[in-house]
Amino acid sequence: MPHHRHLTPSHEEHETPNPSLTPPMQLALASDEPPPPPPTPSTSPEQSPRRIVVAHRLPLNATPDPGSPFGFAFSLSADAHALQLSHGLSLALVVFVGTLPSEAARSLQRSDELDRYLLEGFSCVPVFLPPRVHDEFYVGFCKHYLWPRLHYLLPHAPATNGDLHFDGELYRSYASANRSFASRVVEVLSPDDGDLVFVHDYHLWLLPSFLRRGCPRCRIGFFLHSPFPSAEVFRSIPVREDLLRALLNADLVGFHTYDYARHFLSACSRLLGLTYTSRHGRVGINYHGRTVLIKILSVGVDMGLLRTAIASPEAVAKFREITEVEYKGRVLMVGVDDVDIFKGVRLKLLAMENLLETYPVMRGRVVLVQIHNPARCGGRDVERVRGETAKIQARINARFGAPGYQPVVIVDRAAPMAEKVAYYAAAECCVVSAVRDGLNRIPYFYTVCREEGPVAKGAAADQPRHSAIVLSEFVGCSPSLSGAIRVNPWNIEAMAEAMYDALTINVAEKQARHVKHYTFLKLHDVIVWARSFAADLQLACKDRSRMRTIGMGIGASYRVVAVDAAFKKLPPELVNPAYRAAAAGSSRLILLDYDGTLEPTGAFDNAPSDAVIVILNELCSDTKNVVFIVSGRSKDELERWFAPCANLGIAAEHGYFIRWSRDAPWETMASKQLTAATEWKAAAENVMRHYAEATDGSYIETKETGMVWRYEDADPRLAPLQAKELLDHLATVLASEPVAVRSGCQIVEVIPQGVSKGVAAECIVSAMASRRGGAPGFVLCVGDDRSDEDMFGALASLCGGGGSSSSSSSTTISLLAAAQVFACTVGNKPSMASYYLNDKEEVVDMLHGLAFSSPSARLHAAATPRRPADFEIKSYLLRC
Repeated sequence: MPHHRHLTPSHEEHETPNPSLTPPMQLALASDEPPPPPPTPSTSPEQSPRRIVVAHRLPLNATPDPGSPFGFAFSLSADAHALQLSHGLSLALVVFVGTLPSEAARSLQRSDELDRYLLEGFSCVPVFLPPRVHDEFYVGFCKHYLWPRLHYLLPHAPATNGDLHFDGELYRSYASANRSFASRVVEVLSPDDGDLVFVHDYHLWLLPSFLRRGCPRCRIGFFLHSPFPSAEVFRSIPVREDLLRALLNADLVGFHTYDYARHFLSACSRLLGLTYTSRHGRVGINYHGRTVLIKILSVGVDMGLLRTAIASPEAVAKFREITEVEYKGRVLMVGVDDVDIFKGVRLKLLAMENLLETYPVMRGRVVLVQIHNPARCGGRDVERVRGETAKIQARINARFGAPGYQPVVIVDRAAPMAEKVAYYAAAECCVVSAVRDGLNRIPYFYTVCREEGPVAKGAAADQPRHSAIVLSEFVGCSPSLSGAIRVNPWNIEAMAEAMYDALTINVAEKQARHVKHYTFLKLHDVIVWARSFAADLQLACKDRSRMRTIGMGIGASYRVVAVDAAFKKLPPELVNPAYRAAAAGSSRLILLDYDGTLEPTGAFDNAPSDAVIVILNELCSDTKNVVFIVSGRSKDELERWFAPCANLGIAAEHGYFIRWSRDAPWETMASKQLTAATEWKAAAENVMRHYAEATDGSYIETKETGMVWRYEDADPRLAPLQAKELLDHLATVLASEPVAVRSGCQIVEVIPQGVSKGVAAECIVSAMASRRGGAPGFVLCVGDDRSDEDMFGALASLCGGGGSSSSSSSTTISLLAAAQVFACTVGNKPSMASYYLNDKEEVVDMLHGLAFSSPSARLHAAATPRRPADFEIKSYLLRC
């Protein structure tokens, strides 16, 4: 399918007075958004980035019509969430992607004619799924598994909740459906033109992964309209890593509340080991070189659409009927809920019963009108909710009803919007008792209708309006409505008391609460949401032009590594020739960090593997090579681990102790600092011990020159907070001591001032220049931690670059001016190094390629019997 750039719908052909059929441009005008200016050569659709809005359903109505070319008459549905959330955008540049309405989806097949008709007439691109796949995708996995799990429902009772268990076949259908959506998006997407993709809700959770695979440079924003559960609940999902990585493949991830965002960040920390940063008020996660921004912004209401419904003759007539006929002289409370197990309708009715029991004065006066929205999918849970509410309703009406008076009225049908707004405008109180809900905009609709709706007969039109809301604290809109009476819906007595307070509170207080809510809603409608989300998505992608992307992984685990254009992966074809060229002339220097570079950080046994020992010995056997392990670990530990390497140099405790070979003596930087260490060590140990006792899994490591607090085995949420506080505490306590307090990869350490891996690297290079008659002509430096950045900076300064150096000698600074220097960090992240390798396996592979690059080394390797440990080296001879 070609990339269509002329997307303005033909509004005249579909113009109709019915609000549900209003075209996009009319909706924009109704919602107070100024119409977009006529296209000019500089802002024409052909040159402007589009917004590709992807949701499960297209914002279309499909009415059977035998006279139409396709058997259905299509029109835009103003009630569609995807359309409402696009009103803040330039609608001439919006393209909607989703499935057709259910009846049309079952009857129609994909064709170029249908695609062209929907795109040119409604800016819609349909996704066609086989009926079985769609049923398993939507009903099977989305509604019967993922949606309950997001709402904290766990299958503790298999006999009664068997459909809550994970089904691999349903998940495969879910992934297949998401893949089909991705294919359709890629067909119309032009990433080089700056197109933005908005993905809505959990139905399309995997879509960012498949989009990223098909179009690595696309700009993706994902908004979850459902709750994100706590990490403890989310981790029970078998495909939890796939779901997390899918969201991280987006550039912007949005949530309604801080709690949902916090749960997502916690899940990323606990399950993927990722941490987040906050800068200028924005929270982001670095994921393979890309910063994924986290946005917290609840969706507001479509003020234009709501005002159109309020002003409709149907709504005004229904309001008059409610206030002057049906419920004349009554005090009305209203609730509007979907028919599902999480809306708490049963609890609401029980609270109403308790209200009438506790306060007899309310009998005969108060009526609760409960409107049921049609169920989105069937099932025994829906029927159970209906049966239970009907039973409670009958009991309440039998106990407290009278001729002409029913305290509970349930409207169990598809009530039109005009009828709902009439009830909102007539009700003194709105009750929301959901036990878990993503946002729930019912209180928003109620507030606007109470402010802008018709008034009862005899009331002054200019009189200040008021409203009252009883709101469950487990609903996403609760933080936004500070004037609501918040309740725990499980506490029936407390909710009944809240209902009584809402009905009897004085009018002045009702007005104050109402004004606060209405002011918030005017400032945070759907237009503000759409524009804010688009602006933040563009901000998240602002550095895209100068980044290179590299795809990794397959299926749902696919991710894109983003690197700066000047930041390259270190390839064998670059480093190997430079290594061999140095053999004929000057010497070589290889500086290697240990933890996270040669062995994984935090492993149970951090001793080097046999494969690493073999490679290091082979490198050291070349007389041109000087190989050093530069680590923050103690000299005794490194000395024991590398005892088999006779010619290996070791710079221990960040270079405070240096040894050139196994039989050489240890050299120290400044012995006077070490002799005074006992005084500050006692103070540091006292502080660290307090944090070690308060942080389960952390421990203290004591060295000759310093102390380290390690927390790799501690809680991933608590430990970083404790580490930051410990860092500040130690800096205060040791402010007058000759030490430096530093943080590293899951450590906080105290070391003598002037000691760093950078200083150690300078000392080694200077010593080589004096001992070997010249500085090395080849330098390879590999590390993964923050402390290794000191080495990269020192080498840059020794080359005459802009790195930091503690040496003031101009001779020292120019020692490596003629050398080929390869500074390489492990993992793709911001670094002073010019190169990167993905992990320690790639580091070992590269060193193996260097060690066995000479003909004599190859013959030696071929003649040496293979040991099991040698299999840890991938491509044993092929990479040489």
